Amino acid sequence: MNEKQTVLPTKKQKELLSYIEAFVSEHGYSPSYREIMKGLNYNSVATVALHVNNLIKRGLLQKRDRSARSLAVTQSLEPQTKIITNQVKPGEERWMIEKVDYFFNIAEKSASPEVAEIDQLYVLVGALKVLGLDGAAQSFIPRLADLRKHIQNT
Repeated sequence: MNEKQTVLPTKKQKELLSYIEAFVSEHGYSPSYREIMKGLNYNSVATVALHVNNLIKRGLLQKRDRSARSLAVTQSLEPQTKIITNQVKPGEERWMIEKVDYFFNIAEKSASPEVAEIDQLYVLVGALKVLGLDGAAQSFIPRLADLRKHIQNT
């Protein structure tokens, strides 16, 4: 029974793992048993030790022998590829608007822009709206209308 088991952690154990992960990311070192006890409102350090030892047996937590503050979570509870928000940073916002403008310039310089190009521009303007860049999206709508009229006249 010394082999590490790959059993999912209980609710309390998940709470402990999350606390340790957050503490390490904030402070750069792992919490002491007393800090865990206070942080999770446990009544004794023995309770912390019990949960820690069970997590070590399950292979979800690692501890260096005879070292203080040596707890390390071996498997993150959160998936690494999880997208948290669609918020666009200022540098990304400018880049995106410039790219959309670039595609508009290509279509406007074309003698006869294709319907597929106009459809692509509609998608790009819609993407700006989804990302919360409504002002930028609104500024491209008159250009879209002009391109649509140009296609209808040709």
